[in-house]
Amino acid sequence: MHYSFQFGEILKQWPDLLAGAGVTLLVGFLAFWIGMLIGLAGALAQQQASTWVRKLVRGYVVFFTNTPSLIQIFVLFYGLPDIGIVLSPMAAVLIGLSLNAGAYLTDIIRGGLVSVKKAELEAAATLNMNGWQSFRYVTLPHLAATLYPMLSNFFIWILLGSSIGGLFGVNELAGKAIDISSTTMRSIEAFSVTAGIYVLLTFIASLFLYAVGYFCFRVRARFI
Repeated sequence: MHYSFQFGEILKQWPDLLAGAGVTLLVGFLAFWIGMLIGLAGALAQQQASTWVRKLVRGYVVFFTNTPSLIQIFVLFYGLPDIGIVLSPMAAVLIGLSLNAGAYLTDIIRGGLVSVKKAELEAAATLNMNGWQSFRYVTLPHLAATLYPMLSNFFIWILLGSSIGGLFGVNELAGKAIDISSTTMRSIEAFSVTAGIYVLLTFIASLFLYAVGYFCFRVRARFI
């Protein structure tokens, strides 16, 4: 069967694709940082909280790291209305991705906290630093240097994972590609161009993260 490629039909939708790329960056950014706050709280709780709180956090981590994010968002978007809680597509996707990211980041950050040398903490105590000062001047710089490459990779993973929003009607890049594919009947061209944009987004994000890591923390993040 002869197939005539017509990428011009897709390139006419360039403004919509760029708008979708902007939403993708927004969703990835918000999901990562909300997940980071959850992960930091979870990691600290696993180290310092009471036994029942540690078990609760561990249960959260086990559940969200062993179930697909697609199923989690399905429950939020389609399941919660059964009990009277209705979320918009954007809210359901953002909450689902954030909770999923928070579970993974809890384990990642906990590993970083465990790697802080006891001698460094004892030195901070000798200098009469309180808990916040010890965290700010000892633990946080150590986490930044140790975990930055891993967190950079995780941000890229979240950025690409935000494409799941297209299945729920979120107008991010994948969602725009689905709409354009259905209206132009040019699926190969639509998703090929979209894949190229994802590569470009990943390249730009990796370059930015590499620069931040090198100039701010003297560490080398992943770069394509």
